[in-house]
Amino acid sequence: MFLPVQSVVKKIFVLYLFYIVDVKLIYFDSLGAKSSCTLVVTDDVKILIDPGAAVMHGSFPAPKELKVFWVKEALRKIKKVARDADVVVITHYHYDHFIDFDKRVYEGKTVFVKNPNEYINDSQRKRAIRFFTHFFEAFDANLEECLEEPVEKSWEDVFFRLRKARKRDFGDYQDRRNQLLEKGRKWFLNRVEKWKTYRRVPEISFGDTRIIFSEGRTFSFGNTRIRFTPPLFHGIEYSRVGWVYSVIIEEGGQKLLYSSDLNGPIIEDYADMIIEESPDILILDGPMTYMLGYTLNLINFRRVLENVKRILVETSIKTIIYDHHLPREPRFKERTRELYLIAEREDKKLMTAAEYLGKKPVVLEKWDIE
Repeated sequence: MFLPVQSVVKKIFVLYLFYIVDVKLIYFDSLGAKSSCTLVVTDDVKILIDPGAAVMHGSFPAPKELKVFWVKEALRKIKKVARDADVVVITHYHYDHFIDFDKRVYEGKTVFVKNPNEYINDSQRKRAIRFFTHFFEAFDANLEECLEEPVEKSWEDVFFRLRKARKRDFGDYQDRRNQLLEKGRKWFLNRVEKWKTYRRVPEISFGDTRIIFSEGRTFSFGNTRIRFTPPLFHGIEYSRVGWVYSVIIEEGGQKLLYSSDLNGPIIEDYADMIIEESPDILILDGPMTYMLGYTLNLINFRRVLENVKRILVETSIKTIIYDHHLPREPRFKERTRELYLIAEREDKKLMTAAEYLGKKPVVLEKWDIE
């Protein structure tokens, strides 16, 4: 039987896309360690995003020795795939997003990193300085001798880019929200004063190893384009945890968006960004349901659910890996059940990395814990 010409062309086109873009989920929370390490392979370049892993928190329902095993397994897999990568991306300086330090992960690569000199909180700045100290030492250089003088400049408060979130009325919660935003604004201005005092880590090359501060910039490798968003809040507005950036990779008519730590997303404008991009594959971190009632209140949790509903309904995205932060407690699916129902209705795949790989999220297993 002969297929119509249009069907043949369509099948060839689908196969072509499959082979020129290969997405490998190296390690994620649903596999047992805090991580969202992803490898994207195109005809032009191999891009390793956020090569890091950390042990699960104490309340995670698995034996301690198993949690230690999982993080060791994650780091082993990450280091293995890093050998062949051309590009390494570090979206921020939390240890579940970067390895400090293994020269084999970074040597001979273009390393796109979160700028360590600005849009950064105190703890991430300390981690960044430690990381770059080790980085420079690995190439027989001294970071202290290479630091540049502080700069006097103004920094935009990225809260004012949030047109939708800024204008939203939260009813009875609005007064409290205004108080928190005022405190957040003061916190940001204090950060600015600190950034003015920082001796600045420079972009630098050690032979074919390059360090580039990439937020807000676009880079091309052959027909592959990598775009980095400007700094985004790590969760809620003025999150004290700091800032991150998202990564968009385009090649051959396909697009992948890696959100980094947007925690849901909580912020409406970040959902709008995802909807506008409408990638073929979305790697999205979820809300911290294991912190519900503590660092995640019910109002912001409802914001998350509303935002993901819009992403499911208003985009042509077919596959969403919804994982990092989310599968850290056994009731995560129950608490986000409405999202899975909408995904099913919209004929879209909403799944953890473990499920994408044909496995069961480890948090749903039964473990004997002493």
